[in-house]
Amino acid sequence: MTRRQLTDEQWSLIEPYLPIGRFGPYPERLRDQFEGVIWRFRSSAQWREMPEEFGPWSTVFGRFRVWRDAGVFSALLEGLIAAAAREGKADLSLVSVDSTTVRAHHDAAGMLVDDDVMQALEEAAREQETARQKGGGPPEQNGQDERRRIRRRRELRLKQAKLGRSRGGLTSKVHLASDRRCRPLALVLTAGQAGDSPQFVPVLDKVRVRLPVGRPRTRPGAVAADKAYSSRANRTYLRKRGIKAVIPEKKDQAASRKRKGSRGGRPVDHDTDLYKERNTVERLINRLKAWRGIATRFDKKPESYLAGLHLRASMIWIDDLVRPPN
Repeated sequence: MTRRQLTDEQWSLIEPYLPIGRFGPYPERLRDQFEGVIWRFRSSAQWREMPEEFGPWSTVFGRFRVWRDAGVFSALLEGLIAAAAREGKADLSLVSVDSTTVRAHHDAAGMLVDDDVMQALEEAAREQETARQKGGGPPEQNGQDERRRIRRRRELRLKQAKLGRSRGGLTSKVHLASDRRCRPLALVLTAGQAGDSPQFVPVLDKVRVRLPVGRPRTRPGAVAADKAYSSRANRTYLRKRGIKAVIPEKKDQAASRKRKGSRGGRPVDHDTDLYKERNTVERLINRLKAWRGIATRFDKKPESYLAGLHLRASMIWIDDLVRPPN
């Protein structure tokens, strides 16, 4: 008998977010199916290897896809954060931002893309290549145009699957924000070669804590990040929103500012005491990757892997909510 994935107290927090149709599933099997999804991401095993205690693997996989497409896992994470806010456990005084690279298994490659979507993407990529070309020249010969088309389609498939190619193979990157108590607030999935700084604003825009009354809180007191996020655009974004920036300045940026003299602007400083707490997001990454299905991506579709991320993040919040007070 496979050990239970959830306690009764944990299941009481999850059950209200699972939709129950008019003709099924039966409520007593709903918990087994949800625990089967947890088992799959925790163990990183194939769906076909699922123990019989959770029900037929095809039924559990089908239920997971229904929940994924309905946004159940993202709604569960948002609802748990709101529940923590009602109990005064959501801390937005300091939010830390960072990213981590996830190695993709070879089973994650080969995602199918609809022909109409691929044609639209290929047409847009061809127009961009034509706009970048300078001057005229002879038409492509010796199959160069066909090889370029094949390479373009391969790159577009990887882009749609949120996969990037590096020396180690296919990778994805998870950009996330953590609160002061090492709990996830926002998650963004990109290809592995994506830069950290351009995803700084998208991650913070996903921070949303519903309060018992009034509008959801979306503005933390301070944001801590390493030097990779030190850019004028990020600092301007935080300044406009009235958020304290705890981001050290890069050496080359400081040298460029000094060379400009008075035109370079004021020196950039940060709170060193607050910056010491930036390790909360790094510890959160370790907690997320404690599940083998999160540490390595086995899902072809990025929506499936992102749903697993939301599920793991929800379990972190649930563990904190059911933990007895000290």
